[in-house]
Amino acid sequence: MSSTTAGARPSTPKRDLLLDTAFRLFYRDGFHAVGIDTILAEAGLAKMTLYHHFSSKDELIVAALERRSAQVRARQASMMERAGSGARERLAALLDSYADWFRAEDFNGCAFIRAVAEYPDKASPVHQAVVRHKQALIDTLTALLPELGARDATGLARRIYLILEGAIVCAHTFGDPKAAGDARAAALTLVDAALTNSGPSKRAKPRRG
Repeated sequence: MSSTTAGARPSTPKRDLLLDTAFRLFYRDGFHAVGIDTILAEAGLAKMTLYHHFSSKDELIVAALERRSAQVRARQASMMERAGSGARERLAALLDSYADWFRAEDFNGCAFIRAVAEYPDKASPVHQAVVRHKQALIDTLTALLPELGARDATGLARRIYLILEGAIVCAHTFGDPKAAGDARAAALTLVDAALTNSGPSKRAKPRRG
């Protein structure tokens, strides 16, 4: 069964509980370190529930990652929508979402980066789920940047993505949520340098922390 099919199955309360519990434990302790029995005991579910929805642990991991990815993208989209119609304001809101994440009590780095480290085989469904998640951010940036007048939206999106990935690692390594503010400032400076001369842009003031 493909990972896409696994992630697209209809939601049920028990399935959601299983996925949320699995992700929380994977995020805290690692994907290989957490066993099925631990997840089921924590969720208070029977093995029958697991195998009703998933045929393997890897399939569970893929579905948990896909659920988390959808939650992250929905939260970012909501922040961008609240920022208004201006492309620069929406970009700034997307960047600000990292500050909120880094300040969260349970922040423990990026589960997707950890998943790739534990599943380095590019053919692995887990690895592929991570690629889809990361590519979704690049796609969001690529779609937004032309509104600011960027000529090479794809290249600029990838460079902003690299800044954000670096911020995640720094925030996790040093325990410093201010990495989000540094990344925001760097990304907006990069955008300013890449803009065309087609007209003035409304700049978002850099924010630290």
